[in-house]
Amino acid sequence: MNSADTEPPPRSRWRRRLRWLIVLGLALPLVAVGVVATAYAKLSRNVRHIEVAPQDLGETRPPKAPTKAMNVLIVGSDQRDGKNAKYGRRIEGERTDTIMLAHVSPNRDNALIISFPRDSLVRLPACRADPSKNLTGQAPHTGMINESFNFGGIACTWKTIETLTGIHIDHFVKVDFIGFKGMVNAIGGVEICVPQPIDDKKALLHLAAGRQTLKGEQALGYVRARYSLGDGSDIGRIQRQQMFVASMIKKVMSGETLTSPTKLYDFLDAATKSVTTDPDLTPGVMKDLADSAQGLSAGEIRFITVPWRYSVKQPGRVEWVQPQARTLFQLVAQDKSTKNSKLRSGQIKTARSRVQIEIRHSAGKASLATQVAAALEQRGYHISKIRPGSDPYPKTTILYSPNGESRVPTLARDLKKGKPQLVSRGTTSRLILAIGDDWQGLKPMRVSDSEELTGFDATQDSCAA
Repeated sequence: MNSADTEPPPRSRWRRRLRWLIVLGLALPLVAVGVVATAYAKLSRNVRHIEVAPQDLGETRPPKAPTKAMNVLIVGSDQRDGKNAKYGRRIEGERTDTIMLAHVSPNRDNALIISFPRDSLVRLPACRADPSKNLTGQAPHTGMINESFNFGGIACTWKTIETLTGIHIDHFVKVDFIGFKGMVNAIGGVEICVPQPIDDKKALLHLAAGRQTLKGEQALGYVRARYSLGDGSDIGRIQRQQMFVASMIKKVMSGETLTSPTKLYDFLDAATKSVTTDPDLTPGVMKDLADSAQGLSAGEIRFITVPWRYSVKQPGRVEWVQPQARTLFQLVAQDKSTKNSKLRSGQIKTARSRVQIEIRHSAGKASLATQVAAALEQRGYHISKIRPGSDPYPKTTILYSPNGESRVPTLARDLKKGKPQLVSRGTTSRLILAIGDDWQGLKPMRVSDSEELTGFDATQDSCAA
C-alpha cells in the first residue's frame, strides 16, 4: 500500500483542518488564525498584535483553572474615525460595542460564549494611564462596563472582566466594523429572519420583512441596530447578535464554505485582516487548538447572557442578578460544565431563551406593552416586536401556531392570567401575546426560578427562535 492509498480525500482533509472554526463563536476571526497556521501561513502577516503588560492586569489575578481549558476575551471595536466614521456620532476614543468571553473546554468538545451587556452598571477597577495611546486610565468607580476600554484600552477591559468574574483570561481578540463586513461578504452573506420591515437611519439599515440573507453594510447594520427593533434595548441587540453569529457559524462550517478553496481563502483573508490579538496567541497555540478540536460540532457551541435585571437606581442601565451571575462565573472559572446546570428549580418544556414573542396591544396601552416587553426580556425571552392591534383585546391571550405549541407552557407559566389560543393556519414558532383589559402582570420571580444556564446552541434556526 503506497502513501496515496492512505491519504484522506480532499473534502475530509478540509473538514479535519477546519472543523474547529466554530470553537469560539463570535471569535471566528480568532479561530481563522489557527487555520492560517496549518493551511495558509502567509495570511498570518495580516494579524495585528497588542502587547498587554502583566502589571496592567494587576498582582491579584484569578488563578488559572487546573485544566487545559481556554478563555478568550472578545471585543467589538466601536471606534468611529477613519473608515468607521460614518457609523454614528463622532466620539473621542474607542469603546467596546460588544463584550464576550469564550470558554473552550479542555477536551475541545464544547464551548460557551458569555455576553456582557454593555449597559451593565458595575464596579470598575483601577487602570493605568498610557499617554502614548491617549488613554487616561481610571480610578476605581461604579460605571458602565464598556467605559474601561475607552479609559484604559484592551488591558483595562481584560482586567475589568477578570476582576468582576474571577475567571482567568488567556487571550483576547478585537474585531472592527470593516473587518466584520468583509467576513460576512466572504461567505456570501448570513441568513436571518426579520419579523417586520426595518427603516433605521442610525444603523444605515433598510430591510423588508421575512427570511433573507444579509451582506456587508446590511449585516453590520443589523447587529448594531437597537432602537428600530424589538423593544429598542441593548439586551435585544445582544440577542440578535448571538443569533446572527450562530447563523454565521453554521454557514462557515457548511460544505458550501469548506469545500470551496476560493471562498474559504477569501473568508480567512478578511478574518485575519480584521483582528488584533495578544502576541501570545501564536500560530503554534492555534495549531494545537485546531488539532484537538476536530470533533466539535455546532450543537456544542452555546450562547448565554450574564443574568441581569434593569437597574432601579439608574434607569436605562442593567445590573447583574446574584447569586445567578456568580454561580455562572464560578462554573466557568472552575471549568465545570454548565450544560446541565440550572439556576432554578422545576422544569419547563422550552427554555425562555428559545421563545420569541411579538407583543400586541390595544389603543392607550403602548406604555404598558413596553413595560411588559422589558419584564419578559429580563427573564430571558426574545421580543421580536411591539405593535398595536387592530381591535381591542378584552382578554389577555397567547396566540400560537402548531409550530409554536411547545413554547406556550413556558410563557403561560410566567403570566398571572392568559389564555392560549391556537391559530391553525399559522406556521411560525413565534408566540403572540395580546395584552387584554384583564392584564394582571407576571407572577413573582423567585431567586431559584431564574433562567437556566444552558442558553442556546449554534444549530438554532433564527427563524424558529
